[in-house]
Amino acid sequence: MTGVACCIINTNHYYLDYCPMNASALDDIVEFLVLGGPVVWILVAFSHAVLAIAMGKLWQFARRGMFGTSGPQRVTLALGQYRQAGTGAAIAALESERSPAGTILRQALLHLQQGKLGEQRLQDELSRLAQAQLNELRRFLRPLDVMANAATLLGLFGTVLGMITAFRELQSAGSQVDPALLSGGIWVALLTTAVGLAVAIPATILYNWLDGIVEGCAARMQDSVAQLFTLEAERRSADVVAFGAPQAVKAHAASA
Repeated sequence: MTGVACCIINTNHYYLDYCPMNASALDDIVEFLVLGGPVVWILVAFSHAVLAIAMGKLWQFARRGMFGTSGPQRVTLALGQYRQAGTGAAIAALESERSPAGTILRQALLHLQQGKLGEQRLQDELSRLAQAQLNELRRFLRPLDVMANAATLLGLFGTVLGMITAFRELQSAGSQVDPALLSGGIWVALLTTAVGLAVAIPATILYNWLDGIVEGCAARMQDSVAQLFTLEAERRSADVVAFGAPQAVKAHAASA
């Protein structure tokens, strides 16, 4: 029985029928895998791995709020709250923020509020936290890059093996050479290159796109923390000026 079972609805009853079109498609896939050999099997496994990584990273990035403009807008709002109302208001503005830039900014604000770390130690701690987040975001991106490069090389490797096989069969035929034998062997050999490129091109595009998102996230994290330290330095300078003015008035009055 060579058909593929499919469910057909007939009034109130369900029964199984065999779909010749589906059976033909399945037979074509099986023939494709058999003709391609182990190299195509490996490339098909690569394609499944690339798809799984892409879906996982898209879900991770969406869960962390890395798509859209809501994350950067909340960071800007929090910095404005810090400038106008202080640390507590800025922390409250980032209470439910999930983006990496918002998370690292909230950690910086909490440390500033506690005041337990000096400026250099705080910068080191924030660098450590930021690097941990970036490592998590870059997870599985390197395997994606490796599979993109390896797929092209595997496709070429399969083509070389196929060409060797085709010319060996041509040599074995001796004087009774059939051009169809050579052409058939060549197209089967080129099949692995086509499959390799079909896997490598989307994988390369995905890797560069996802890596660009991570790089942009790293830049936003660095920029938000730099703005926070700039605002903190301005506040400290303003406090020093505000504290020094009455002292200067008192000193002038005493000298008079």
